[in-house]
Amino acid sequence: MKKIILSINAGSSSVKISVYSVDIDQRPVQIAEATVSGLTAPPATLTYVRAGKTVFKDKELSTKVHSQRDAFDVLLSTLVADHELAQISSEDEIDLVCHRIVHGGDYDKSQLISDETYEHLEKLNDLAPLHNASSLAIVKACLLKLPTARNVACFDSQFHASIPEHIRTYPIDRDIARKNHLRKYGFHGISYAFITRSTAEFLGKDPDKVNLIALHLGSGASACAIKAGKSWDTSMGLTPLAGLPGATRSGSVDPSLVFHYASDVGKLSPSSTKELHISRAEEILNKESGWKALTGTTNFGIIANSDEPEMKLAFDLFVDRICGFIGSYYVSLHGQVDALVFAGGIGEKSDRLRRAVVDQVACLSFDIDETANGAEMEKVVQDIGKAGARQRVLVCSTDEQFEMARSCSEDREFWL
Repeated sequence: MKKIILSINAGSSSVKISVYSVDIDQRPVQIAEATVSGLTAPPATLTYVRAGKTVFKDKELSTKVHSQRDAFDVLLSTLVADHELAQISSEDEIDLVCHRIVHGGDYDKSQLISDETYEHLEKLNDLAPLHNASSLAIVKACLLKLPTARNVACFDSQFHASIPEHIRTYPIDRDIARKNHLRKYGFHGISYAFITRSTAEFLGKDPDKVNLIALHLGSGASACAIKAGKSWDTSMGLTPLAGLPGATRSGSVDPSLVFHYASDVGKLSPSSTKELHISRAEEILNKESGWKALTGTTNFGIIANSDEPEMKLAFDLFVDRICGFIGSYYVSLHGQVDALVFAGGIGEKSDRLRRAVVDQVACLSFDIDETANGAEMEKVVQDIGKAGARQRVLVCSTDEQFEMARSCSEDREFWL
């Protein structure tokens, strides 16, 4: 029996919905995709693709879109109002809605959203106030607008539930850590699950036997050591702030830095609300740092293709931090690495970044083929390594929406 699944991915500046037709235990087939972008840089725009064909691209919205909830309303009405999308003639024809939730705390698998689950997720907002609140606003909208659909929370942190205790533990008072749930959780897990499965298939290996160093590089960036198909270590920690720098995030810094930055870092931010209890320190390190602070732009394409000193500084800093994690994870995996995998918007598009990273870790027997590195992505996984090199270098076009729909299609609990 076919079902219609919506996969919703709410980011800080955009909301994307992918629509799939799915039979249980079968590969989901995408029938439409719609994205509202520009939430933080108005005017917001809408892109809509049906059956692989672009209906419109970057269409400026006449209605005001101030939040992820507003964006969701636009996307849902776009899908339902499209008479050529026969599978969704009304909201009642949507069977399952899977939501990307950044922080799932101790959840190690996707959860059907009940009143109890929703209340628990609200409590997790304190661990990820800048990320979970916008997703939960859309969950609430779905519960109201799609009363016949089942809602599933897919967590970015669940893939990392396998990280060993000695790696996920912070060296602080154990009682306080347990009481306040203070440990490494890790994020981008939905992407890493897709990368692991797709790369294993490309290499002709069982997913449970593949060892990878995977890099999800975008405006939010992270690295992950994958051992026997499971997360062994990752660069992000209690929150997505730790690890690599990003478009507006600092990445890991000396914890004392914030106390020397400004006198009001411990106070609530002026933009704090009842849903977002954020301090000035969190706001500074999450929204006012990263490439934006160093260069004035969040566009890594501009940074990678510029010889201006401030751009070169940001580029070199990013390469250095990435290579630091590659080296650490190579040792942690005892050199047993099937491939170094680049993914995410920057990882997939910036051949210059890939070349710089691989050049710096060449001592670990990674090498790159210039022609393959400069080629457009035509497959889900492509080999850009140099022939004869001892270590493989791959690029993976990750797809979080598909991964959520796939995992839901394989879980019979969600099909009752």
